[in-house]
Amino acid sequence: MERNAPTSPLVLDTKDVGRRPGAMHEVDLRPGAPADFGTDVLAVPQDQPMDLQVRMESVHEGVLVTGTVSATAKGACVRCLDEIDHPVDASFQELFVWPDRAKHHREVDAESDQDEEYLIEDEMIDLETVLRDAVLPSLPFQPVCRDDCPGLCSECGARLEDDPEHYHEQIDPRWAALEALAPLASDTGPTDNEEKRN
Repeated sequence: MERNAPTSPLVLDTKDVGRRPGAMHEVDLRPGAPADFGTDVLAVPQDQPMDLQVRMESVHEGVLVTGTVSATAKGACVRCLDEIDHPVDASFQELFVWPDRAKHHREVDAESDQDEEYLIEDEMIDLETVLRDAVLPSLPFQPVCRDDCPGLCSECGARLEDDPEHYHEQIDPRWAALEALAPLASDTGPTDNEEKRN
């Protein structure tokens, strides 16, 4: 695994809180969003500022990190395709474990899932994964510009918001074949019976 880069705005130094249980440190941050911070339809643009309020509390096993994140996700309405801004407000709380304590836990509990643990590496805490786990589930799967957005015409793609009276005449598919024959009937001229009557 790559070592945490202290220069990353989402990496916190545990020296600010220390290892004495009960010690606490609070910090307000305004880092830029990492790449791909969202879903395919709605995401916080890379490097767009996010507002972070973080509290680090030293506990016996490591550092308990609690906080909130606020940002603005951008995307497109799934109905009309207009660009939309979606406010993001999420909270998080995770325990980052000291490497020696994590090793002890694994020795005591062989069935513990190592992948679910957040580790303190080089005395640094990387918040990126924690923020992703907090923000991504809060984003709507199908974002809309407003709840009553009429969307686009399924026949021609016209914006129904611009033309509320827009419609297409619907022909019963059972009569569609006869409708196609109508121009042919008008081009054939009078039948033999019609000529005799004349």
